[in-house]
Amino acid sequence: MKVAFALMAASVAAAPAPAETVEPPRCKLCKQAEQRSVEVPLRVEVDSGLNFSRLALTGRTDGSARIDPETSRKLTDAGMVDLGGMAVSGRVRVTGEPRRYVRIDMPPQVMLRSAHGAEAELSDFQTNLEPMPRLDDAGTLEFNFGGRLSTKGSQGGNFRGRIPIRVEYD
Repeated sequence: MKVAFALMAASVAAAPAPAETVEPPRCKLCKQAEQRSVEVPLRVEVDSGLNFSRLALTGRTDGSARIDPETSRKLTDAGMVDLGGMAVSGRVRVTGEPRRYVRIDMPPQVMLRSAHGAEAELSDFQTNLEPMPRLDDAGTLEFNFGGRLSTKGSQGGNFRGRIPIRVEYD
């Protein structure tokens, strides 16, 4: 019984490899087009998120503040006052296929929550991107973003949340 099994295994290992298919020669332009069709996957890294630092409501009504994406300057509106601290605009790095145009979509709004259940809303996202963003020669694009923080229910807190940023080749 052991002998038959050993012979069967040897016959499988010694079987000829399937014949290779030989493709007809293709023109150089066709080869280049095929190579381009394999896209380098896009990768999105958030270097820093939005940080509004310290703010306070001035009364019993809601308030809002925004961060400029270009300067990281914090601006407050009625109902809110700046208590100092350094505000930081968000910073994102996109990597992919060099010199390709990309489309970057920011959400219309994001709900933030505190550990005590208070809510705030981030909206009106702005970036410092050009109208048709493009990856550079190294396949990298970096940009800043800002937005508006609005309180809900006149409640304060240390708010946290995630901002989904969608990036696709254009």
